[in-house]
Amino acid sequence: MRLRPFSWKDILFLSGLFLCGLILTAGLYLFSKNGQYVRITIDGAEYGTYSLDEDQRIPVEQDGSMINVVRIEDGTARMEQATCPDGLCMRQGAISREQQTIVCLPHKLVVEVCGTHEKEYDTVSQ
Repeated sequence: MRLRPFSWKDILFLSGLFLCGLILTAGLYLFSKNGQYVRITIDGAEYGTYSLDEDQRIPVEQDGSMINVVRIEDGTARMEQATCPDGLCMRQGAISREQQTIVCLPHKLVVEVCGTHEKEYDTVSQ
């Protein structure tokens, strides 16, 4: 079977898909807000909350041994050190916008950027 070259319709379709993806990505980035604090959870249980305004180094311990180190610096949070075998959580980069997360799957650890300490409600019913 012989493959045919791209036609102008194929190029137009692929360009449209690329443009839609670019618009969605830009929209998500432009309309998200900078976070106020970081919530760290281990296996769904809250480990602690820390302000993004204060530069700090947070050692995360589980069962008496240190498993991860989260660094908060210049309004961003990143995984500085991890004892997991793959180290993917350290390569996820710095996060600073609401609902961005860093996940360390072997340790079931999640670092999430949140907006405010108050709960936000969509509606209130009586």
